[in-house]
Amino acid sequence: MATKRSPSKSKRPVARGKSGRPPRQRHAQAHAAHRAAHSKKWSHHVMETSDAMDIQHDIFKTGSAESIAQSLKQSSTNSRRRKGTPFQSAMSMLNFYINRAGRNLPKARRDTLQQAKRKLREAFGRAP
Repeated sequence: MATKRSPSKSKRPVARGKSGRPPRQRHAQAHAAHRAAHSKKWSHHVMETSDAMDIQHDIFKTGSAESIAQSLKQSSTNSRRRKGTPFQSAMSMLNFYINRAGRNLPKARRDTLQQAKRKLREAFGRAP
């Protein structure tokens, strides 16, 4: 009759550094500190440095649908750093902002930005 042996835990002590924490906790702590120091979002970097166009500061956060559409149209037509047509660049930047905001975007603001899409199509003479 064989008895079942329970797996024993390692008797070896965990190596601890000066902080008194095990390596895994030290790594997590250092990683959290690093992330806090570099809290900028990559989407912010894209909005600032992409080749799409130079847009008016905080245009998506303030203003009506008409002002957003007009600002995007002006920025995209004046830009020399775009790869597509002005309409494509403007619509791409608007969609990028809406998609990156995700669930954090209030319903009223989302509705305004969706209306700005319609106004942008009208401004460029595109069918809705």
